[in-house]
Amino acid sequence: MSPPLDSTRFEQIRASGDLPSPKGIALAVIRLTRQQDVSTAELARVIGADPAFVGRLIKAANGLVAFSRRPVASVHEALMVLGLPAVRTMVLGFSLLSHYRRGACQAFDYNRFWSISLARALAAQVFAERTRAAPADELFAVGLLGSVGELALATLYPADYAAVLEGASKTGAAPLLELERVQFAMDHRELTGAMLEDWGLPRIFIDAVAHARDPEESHLADGSRARRVLQVLVAARCVAEICVSDDNTARSALAVTLFAEGARLGMERECIVADCERIAALWAEWGRMLQLEQPGAPCFGDLVEAGPVTAATGRAPAASPARARSPGRLPATPEITEATGTTSGEPVAPVQRALIVDDEARTRAGLRAVLEQAHYEVHEAGDGREGMELALELQPQIMILDWNLPELDGPDLVRSLRQTRIGQAIYMILLTHSDDDEHLVAAFEAGADDFIAKPLRPRVLGARLRAGQRVVRLQQEVEREHEEIRHFASQLAVTNRRLHEAALTDALTGFPNRRYAIDRVQQEWSAAQRWGRPVSCMIIDLDNFKQINDTFGHDVGDEVLRSAADALRGALRGQDVVCRTGGDEFLAICPETDLDHALSCAERLRTALDSLSLQAGDARVAISASIGVAMREHWMPDVDALIKQADLGAYLAKQKGRNRVATVQKTDESSGVDTVA
Repeated sequence: MSPPLDSTRFEQIRASGDLPSPKGIALAVIRLTRQQDVSTAELARVIGADPAFVGRLIKAANGLVAFSRRPVASVHEALMVLGLPAVRTMVLGFSLLSHYRRGACQAFDYNRFWSISLARALAAQVFAERTRAAPADELFAVGLLGSVGELALATLYPADYAAVLEGASKTGAAPLLELERVQFAMDHRELTGAMLEDWGLPRIFIDAVAHARDPEESHLADGSRARRVLQVLVAARCVAEICVSDDNTARSALAVTLFAEGARLGMERECIVADCERIAALWAEWGRMLQLEQPGAPCFGDLVEAGPVTAATGRAPAASPARARSPGRLPATPEITEATGTTSGEPVAPVQRALIVDDEARTRAGLRAVLEQAHYEVHEAGDGREGMELALELQPQIMILDWNLPELDGPDLVRSLRQTRIGQAIYMILLTHSDDDEHLVAAFEAGADDFIAKPLRPRVLGARLRAGQRVVRLQQEVEREHEEIRHFASQLAVTNRRLHEAALTDALTGFPNRRYAIDRVQQEWSAAQRWGRPVSCMIIDLDNFKQINDTFGHDVGDEVLRSAADALRGALRGQDVVCRTGGDEFLAICPETDLDHALSCAERLRTALDSLSLQAGDARVAISASIGVAMREHWMPDVDALIKQADLGAYLAKQKGRNRVATVQKTDESSGVDTVA
């Protein structure tokens, strides 16, 4: 697993202002839930201002109580069922879904991303209900946000990430995570963990998300709550990928993993299949409510034998992986480009979009004639509600709307749009039958940019449109300059990240260097103190290295170090960290490892090194190491004492004849202190 993203790097990314983040009502809800004395009534009042959030929260709450009591029908009841932590995270996820349904990264399938995130969230919720691994509502939110780092990279670096995704889809290409690290000096898993931590999710969920794709590398204890949460997320990921995959071979492999994780959670196959059918039904319902284009879910009854899973008769074919960009992928949400209004992939034309919102067909026709003469691409809406939806979908440069509209009147429509990121950039002209001062003031206070009294005069309207066009062009120029600055800042951040990594990496072996080792061992020491967990370390000292250098030369010495590093890397466990701290000395840090397990690990490292040999001309160069092992004990005042004990162990190993593992601490097998393992 990749090391966590350092806080300095994440602060630089967040300071750019482009990181996916909650907006509007969601931001207000998150701020309220962080207050100790917030009342349910106050929270319900804020959420009630957004009907979309109301519907989604009530549906989420009903997903938990449908089989135990009457359905939830109000925001207040939903809050009581879900609880503040789950509400905060759910609102965050729904806000991101609303504001980042499409974007500028053409190779990133936004529709598929949200479809699979939704399926994973529902699967995590249903499996959590079954296993009691964690609160089901909280795991719903964790599932929804479990891959948010992918969305963040597509938002931060749209063009560069598109190139990475296209490169990863080619036959024989390197893994996506590796390509991401090369391009951005970080990968989406690291960024996901940093974002979830910044949003205040519990550590147990962040760790589970980090290991959901490689659970075998996790060092979480079997049977622990953290391990069970991880198993739920792994099973949920399998269900989600089965839902969107059209590859029967991949589905079969995912089914094997699904049933294996279910068995570890104590779930019978029949229960897993029944839960999966429920998840598929919920996925279809949520997809319709959230207006996601989804394929038909597969028939999970075919999973009983973990054989090929076929789509149910009459259902749409499932999607192939989003990054393959093949014809069988999920139907993507059309991406409207900011400058032209065309969907991605179509020829770009320098056209401006205008939206007319008026309930009188005659007025709309007159406005259309003037706008088309000015070379606008014109769209129409007959009431305020339809106008709101079209404005958010089309993102017009200019909008002309009547004061008196059905469903939602003109000033209220302007106010609502000004609260959104899209609406803030639209040049809005209000039409009215009255031109008195009160109407003029009310129009500008609502957020309108201009005001025209009826009946319309084409020449005056044309002049007003030209004035608006100048404002729009200035806004676009500012946005282009801002985009250039953002791009420069993002490239600078990537460069800084690479320089930071270079400063912490030993160029010869590729291991972290002494500077990194000091920081990392201090972090593990602090974590062990805080949680009462064991931590061990090893001093690995190559035997006779000075003699090798003197006899065969420094080029052979360098090759010995590289070979030793490769051997250590191959013999390490997933959670261990090895750093090169000196010429022939390495420090291994072993989190959550007691002395006996650390000694076993050290013996494995020693054996790996002892099996090496190097040919230098006609001579054979043997490689071995003396390894000292120590575990944190309560009497140790600081991390230096731990390292000192390991150093004494290495010295003892050399005294005993080299090429061995030693410790100066008591072990379960020996009551003495000068123990040689």
